[in-house]
Amino acid sequence: MTKKISFIGIIVLMQLFCVSQLLVAQSYMNSPKVVKSVSESSKNLNLNTSKFKQALYLIANGYLDSVNMNEITESAIKKMIGELDPHSSYISAKDVQAVEEQLIGSFYGIGIEYAIINDTLTVQSVVAGGPSEKVGLKAGDKINSVDGEIISNTGLTTKRVIEYLRGAKGTKVRIGYLRRGMAENHIVITRDKIPVNTVDSAYEISDGIIYLRVTRFGAETYNEFISSLSNLTSGKFENNPNFKGLILDLRNNGGGYLSAAQRIANEFLNKGNLILYAEGRSVPRVDDYADGSGKLQNIPLAILIDEASASASEIVSGAVQDWDRGVIVGRRSFGKGLVQKLYQLVDGSRIGITIARYHTPSGRVIQTPYTQGDKESYKKNYITRLLSEERFNKDSIKIDPSLEYKTLKLGRSVYGGGGIIPDEFVPIDTTYYSAPYLMSSNTGLITEFVQTYADAHREEILSEYPTYEDFLKNYTLPQSYFDQYISRCKDQDILFSQSDLERSSAHIRWLLKGLIIRNIYGLERYIQYINLTDKDVKRALEILNKQNS
Repeated sequence: MTKKISFIGIIVLMQLFCVSQLLVAQSYMNSPKVVKSVSESSKNLNLNTSKFKQALYLIANGYLDSVNMNEITESAIKKMIGELDPHSSYISAKDVQAVEEQLIGSFYGIGIEYAIINDTLTVQSVVAGGPSEKVGLKAGDKINSVDGEIISNTGLTTKRVIEYLRGAKGTKVRIGYLRRGMAENHIVITRDKIPVNTVDSAYEISDGIIYLRVTRFGAETYNEFISSLSNLTSGKFENNPNFKGLILDLRNNGGGYLSAAQRIANEFLNKGNLILYAEGRSVPRVDDYADGSGKLQNIPLAILIDEASASASEIVSGAVQDWDRGVIVGRRSFGKGLVQKLYQLVDGSRIGITIARYHTPSGRVIQTPYTQGDKESYKKNYITRLLSEERFNKDSIKIDPSLEYKTLKLGRSVYGGGGIIPDEFVPIDTTYYSAPYLMSSNTGLITEFVQTYADAHREEILSEYPTYEDFLKNYTLPQSYFDQYISRCKDQDILFSQSDLERSSAHIRWLLKGLIIRNIYGLERYIQYINLTDKDVKRALEILNKQNS
């Protein structure tokens, strides 16, 4: 097994937490159980506030050159927040909307999924029932102009695309688009609410066993979760002989709203089971218990986690593990056991302040150790962990024997001090890694290559393979297409040696086919495709099938 890890890939992995670590847990501070206490540090609050205001005033009115006071103030706030724990954060006013959209679960726009291919905005898919579908926009259409402004071949960026296509509910935008074999056409689209789904895949993966993936915990996650299961079980969760198990995939889920995690955990646990408790300097202990209304209390359960599963994901996983309610499969999770509350500042910006630590039902604190005010070391320690042996060998996971706890039914040993250690460890597979493969993958070259190919061949692929099932069963990647990709890599100075090809070519062929599926048949079909060979999923299926035998 090759254990060479891409540094770029690790940085991307770290960025998965950028939204989720800022938000959660307002329910605790709003709870009637919380008794507001006066901090000792507040004795000097008035003095420090006056001191800061005085410093700003003197700089604004006395400094010899003009000064951007907004930048100075934001810099000072960021510096203050930086002296706290790794997860207390500042969100500028201009970034608040983007952050809220991810968790509130919607925005207003025209309802397309797009890609920028050869500096042209290309429609990848349209939201079912959304504004674009209603006026006839289709996958493969190329948007050439917006409200009379030519946007193709102008150095198009994602930021500009968002500015063009999003806007207030009910506003109109005039789109000029090109469709293969047709002259440019123009349509007017009325912007409307577009859902941001947090459950991006739910399907029957095996006889009676449902696979469901949650990408983050947002305001609508619980409703999406229940709706997805209801659609697949005809609304009957309990005593349904055809519902034999659930695989809940929380890999790469960095967290989100605590309340959403509590509601989902409640579905699995018996009445009176503790879900978690939290306490902090100004937050006396608050306990959250299952209320017995859960419809999934008796459904065999497997939860998938990995090194990017954090916060709310760990709350669900920790509660299920501590009550011996299901099996946790994968690799050790991130280790975020701190609770933040968002506060709005006068200009619309936000600060997320850590107010408490949460504990799993057995009493574990799963927060990874940190030094206050030293975020860089915290990040570096995480990268060091990813470069260690622990993703390949469970015995390499460092545990603190003094932080041993017992599960609440079977008395199994579990540990605090840094993430959830899975019950069933599945090592990461790097057998196909080579330096050129990692470079082409991490730079997005392979994604761009397939987007261009799929856009050019969409109609002929759909004509020959009308459904995902047809494509999966009958399509074989042509050697010429693989050779074109290797040649494209060479053009970008990414050179595959013979040994590199021997190591990576089978995986590259598999991925090229998968990305065609992603572009032609959609994200959910792509997830189904990758799950066919996913070792974590396979192990979860084995466990659930054994329980049902």
